[in-house]
Amino acid sequence: MAALCGALAQSTDSTALVLAGAIFVASITAIAYFRSRSRDPGLTTELALFATYLVGVQCVISPWLGGACGAVLALLLAARRHLHHFARHWLSERELHDALTLAGLALVVLPLVPDQPMALMGGIHLRPLAALVLLILLVQAAGHVALRVFGDRLGLAASGFFSGFVSSTATIASLGALARRTPDRSVGAASGAAMSTSATWLQLLLIALALSRPAALVIAPVALCGLAATLLAGGWLVLSAQRTASSGGNNSSAGAQQAPQTPRALRLREALAVTALLTVVTVGVTAAQRAFGVNGLLGSAAVAGLADAHSPVASLTAIYAGGGLSERDLLLGVLLAVSANSVVRLFVALTAGGPRFASRVAPALVLGAAAAWVAWAVSLGVR
Repeated sequence: MAALCGALAQSTDSTALVLAGAIFVASITAIAYFRSRSRDPGLTTELALFATYLVGVQCVISPWLGGACGAVLALLLAARRHLHHFARHWLSERELHDALTLAGLALVVLPLVPDQPMALMGGIHLRPLAALVLLILLVQAAGHVALRVFGDRLGLAASGFFSGFVSSTATIASLGALARRTPDRSVGAASGAAMSTSATWLQLLLIALALSRPAALVIAPVALCGLAATLLAGGWLVLSAQRTASSGGNNSSAGAQQAPQTPRALRLREALAVTALLTVVTVGVTAAQRAFGVNGLLGSAAVAGLADAHSPVASLTAIYAGGGLSERDLLLGVLLAVSANSVVRLFVALTAGGPRFASRVAPALVLGAAAAWVAWAVSLGVR
């Protein structure tokens, strides 16, 4: 087969001969398929035969790329049974549809979005906004996979963490209501609520990275300190929930099996809603800066943080990228927005889950904000 491919690719009329060879191999493949006596012959062998011919042609044109394609083809053939089992027993039709949707958005829609700045949005380019939608969808897909992999034992903590990328406030409210309805699961619900606060810090860093890499480098120390503190608080609650489940016997196990599951791998409406909110807040914050200067910008960021922490951070990042904000004011605005949102989330935890639930979630909120403020103060001292 390799010799045939070499002769075809190196001939004077290589294009016609390669096409003729492809037709010949395809004809042999079709004959082999129709002459098979199996009730379910499949197409693995036939497609592998045709792909081998194409890999051979590619090896003549570009040996390193052809070798890589051959290795990938061999790997897929060796893992075909495992892939078949995964497709039949793990992957549902809805999940396959969501995977194709995600691939279409990444490979077709995103490259077609024009990369032009919008003056009313503080200089944010349209393509990074589309990339942000794709990023949120990827996080949702990762959360869905985590729930499938970890199962019910860590379902509340995993679902809380990944739901926090959409809305930590809504996640805390939902898990607080769960803790109020089923007090024996209050520790597990609190662990999920605490882990959602970790998602907030991580998403702030991802949004900044998607919109402006220099701004992400400025925000990174503060965001990572907040992330580390919330992960410690959330991890402690996860361990407490595991100890409670182990000592609770069958009743706790039965309750754990009712952990909320993600209805779909992708929730496009929620991702678009988050991006739309980000755009609206960006326009408002930019207008406040033009009307009242830096003080107006910081005040509007804090007010916007009462509803959502991500949107003001995105607007501040865009303004910083355009040269309209210093590093100090960027960090101060981020901290004001997250701190205001932390106060709202603590109030939501108290209202939805009661004082006991709020007391378990409070350390993650307070420690995360405190660690971020300390990191900011240290950075000022270093400078």
